[in-house]
Amino acid sequence: MTQLEARGLVKSYGPTPALRGVALDIAEGEIVAVTGPSGCGKSTLLHCLAGILRPDAGEVSWRGHRIDTWSEAARSRLRRTEFGVLFQFGQLVAELTAAENVALPLLLAGTGRRAARAAAVDWLERLGVAECADARPGELSGGQQQRCATARALVTEPRVIFADEPTGALDTVTGEQVLTQLVRIARQQQTAVVLITHEPRIAAYADREIVLRDGAIDHTGLGVDASLPGGSR
Repeated sequence: MTQLEARGLVKSYGPTPALRGVALDIAEGEIVAVTGPSGCGKSTLLHCLAGILRPDAGEVSWRGHRIDTWSEAARSRLRRTEFGVLFQFGQLVAELTAAENVALPLLLAGTGRRAARAAAVDWLERLGVAECADARPGELSGGQQQRCATARALVTEPRVIFADEPTGALDTVTGEQVLTQLVRIARQQQTAVVLITHEPRIAAYADREIVLRDGAIDHTGLGVDASLPGGSR
């Protein structure tokens, strides 16, 4: 079942176009890799799909509801409940402990402090970094920080995870460990993942690959329409 749809997405930064009419569907539980060279519009597409940016033209729909027309507050609420976002450098809050960082989305959604802490520690344990619960980000390795950021993205049990180069700041072994954990949990929970990457070995974790070039989907050599569920490389 299609959960997330984009139609005719256009986005420019001043005179520079980033997206040129992109259309795609993301199905429930599907892992989709968005690949392409630097500057092709990958991160802009993710930000539009996640409601971080509004497209200049086109539509983004979540379960039949257009979210590109929603207010910033409404889109922020969506990212605290149905969506989870994971960035390349984790973006943990330096002043908070790992457990407090992971609990933050729950606290913002109104969960009690004790319950939020318990859920955060549980997720840290599931990702193999329970011993980091009371440490601050500056005391953690890059891999530990990214596992904590992954726990924060998953703690609300979202329906879609948006992962923007989630292993880009990690060495090969650590990056693959983090990605393996993310994919395993996503499949267990039937969580869709939109994975931005420029690395073929990372894209290989996905069910489907979408290639962007110059702000548009590149169908060259794909054989079928890769913007649709079931498309193949």
